[in-house]
Amino acid sequence: MRKAVLPTLLVSTVAAAALITSSQAFAYGAGDVFTRVGVAKVAPKSDNGSLANGALAVDVQDETEFAFTLGYRFLDNVGVELLAALPFEHDIHLNGGNIASTKHLPPTLTLQYYPLGGTQSRVQPYVGAGVNYTHFSDEELTTGDLDLDDSWGAAGQVGVDLLIDDHWALNAAAWYIDIDTDASINGAAAGTVEIDPVVVMGGLSYRF
Repeated sequence: MRKAVLPTLLVSTVAAAALITSSQAFAYGAGDVFTRVGVAKVAPKSDNGSLANGALAVDVQDETEFAFTLGYRFLDNVGVELLAALPFEHDIHLNGGNIASTKHLPPTLTLQYYPLGGTQSRVQPYVGAGVNYTHFSDEELTTGDLDLDDSWGAAGQVGVDLLIDDHWALNAAAWYIDIDTDASINGAAAGTVEIDPVVVMGGLSYRF
């Protein structure tokens, strides 16, 4: 009887230890360093203002590009993440004509809250809030010189990781970013362009 119980106990103990180890590995928490990579679509709001005392209606077009993030969890439920990307190039319609364009880099830093952080859940949702800095470059205008000032603004974020194994996860995320830039045409102040995009990104997450 004793001989039958000992192997059973041994198997049960090993199985329990394996389960605990696996659960701990999947439990995202304090000390995690991670990156998320994927494709992001920047979709500006539909009404982007007007220039030249209302003479030019501005419509900034959508753009899709490769993007990535870097993040760190300093508590089980709290972390930070920086959104980065290759430059996004947007066509700008003025009074319906595609006569302008610009490139921009929108690094965005958010403080994040993970409600299920530190648990065994394979589904890890999160929300974040923070600040965005947008740098504009290579502005073009067929009828003159266009200049867009860099901008600072608030940002909000929602996302979710769907864990695959100890390191990899599927990721989906969205940001709302407040981007307002003062525009000049031929050196003269022309008004403010309100881009205020929603950024939607899908890809993979990797935990180091």
